[in-house]
Amino acid sequence: MPLTAPATGTSVARHALAARPRILVVKVSSLGDVVHNMPLVHDLRARWPDCEIDWVVEEGYVDLVRLLPEVRRVIPFALRRWRKRFYQAATWREIGALKRALREDDYDAVIETQGLLKTAVVARVASRRPGAPVIGLANATQGSGYEPAARLFYSEPVTVPRQTHSVRRSRLLGAALTGLAPPEPPRFFGPGARELHVGDPLWAGLPARYAVCFHATAGAKKKWPLASWHDLGRRLADEGLAMLLPWGNEAERRAAEEIAAGVPGAQVLPRFKVMQGFGLINRAEVVIGVDTGLVHIAAALCRPTVEIYTATWRWKTEGYWSDRIANVGDDGVVPSVDEVHAAARRVRGQGT
Repeated sequence: MPLTAPATGTSVARHALAARPRILVVKVSSLGDVVHNMPLVHDLRARWPDCEIDWVVEEGYVDLVRLLPEVRRVIPFALRRWRKRFYQAATWREIGALKRALREDDYDAVIETQGLLKTAVVARVASRRPGAPVIGLANATQGSGYEPAARLFYSEPVTVPRQTHSVRRSRLLGAALTGLAPPEPPRFFGPGARELHVGDPLWAGLPARYAVCFHATAGAKKKWPLASWHDLGRRLADEGLAMLLPWGNEAERRAAEEIAAGVPGAQVLPRFKVMQGFGLINRAEVVIGVDTGLVHIAAALCRPTVEIYTATWRWKTEGYWSDRIANVGDDGVVPSVDEVHAAARRVRGQGT
C-alpha cells in the first residue's frame, strides 16, 4: 500500500528507529536535482540529531555533497562513465567497490528520491537491518523522468501530488520516514559554502561589480534570445555592472562570445569547475540565468538571483525561499528584457 507523506507537523512515523539511525540517501544527478535534494539531509537531522547519513551520488558531484557536514560518507556512482567502458576490467572493479560500500553497514532506512530503475536497484542492493524500509516515489510528478518499474524495488512507495516542487518532492519522502511535515524555509549547504572559492586565483582579475549571466543550457528551448541578452547586458553596463559569461563546452563558448560582442565591457570567462563556480557566484552583485544547475546553486545560496524560464514549468524548480530570488517566465512564456531587468534590480534591493 503506497504511503502518503504527512501534511501537518504531527508525528506519525511508522518506524521505531534507534536514537542514532543510519540512513542511506540515493540521489545521483543532475546538478540542480542534487542541490534540491539537500534539504532532505537537514530534515533527517532535525528528527534524529545524531543520525548517520550516507549519500550515493554521481562522481562529479561528490565534492558538492561533501559541503553538507551532516553527511558521514559520500559514495560515488559513475554509471555515465561505466556505460562507455562497460567491458573494461577497471569498470567492474569500480562496480564491485560500489557494491561493497553499499554493504559495509546495515542501514535503518534507505530513501531513494530519483525514481529511476538504476537508482532503485542501488537502493535495494544496500544492506539493511531486518524490517528497514526502502522508501521511494509511488508515482510520477508532472514532466518527471520517473520510471514505474522502480516502484517494484521499494518496500514503501510514497504518493506525492503530481505538481510538486523538486525540493518538496524529496522532502516528502523523508517526511514519510520522520513523520514530520518539512519545515520552511528549506536549508541547503553548510556554513562554509558562502566563502567557498571566493579567493580562488581564477577570479583574481574579476571586475569589482559584475552580473554573472548563465546563458547556456543543454536544452535549446530553454535558452533566452541573443538579442535579449544584448539588451540586458547594455542596461547592466549603464548601471556599472560588467556582464560575465560562463561556458562549459565549445558551442557554449561561441555563444558567450556572440553575446559579449554586443555588450560593452562584457567578458567571456575561462572554463571552470562546478565548485569554483561558488566563488564566482558569491562575489556577484547579481546572478541571472536560465533553468540550469549553477543558477539553482545561486538560489540555494540565497544570492540575488533571477531565474529565467522559457520552456520548463516554473513551479518545478523555482526558488521560493528568499526575497532575493526572482522567477520570471514559464513554460512557453519567454520573459521580456524589461521583466528580467526589473527583477534584477528588485533582488539587488533597488526597486523596479
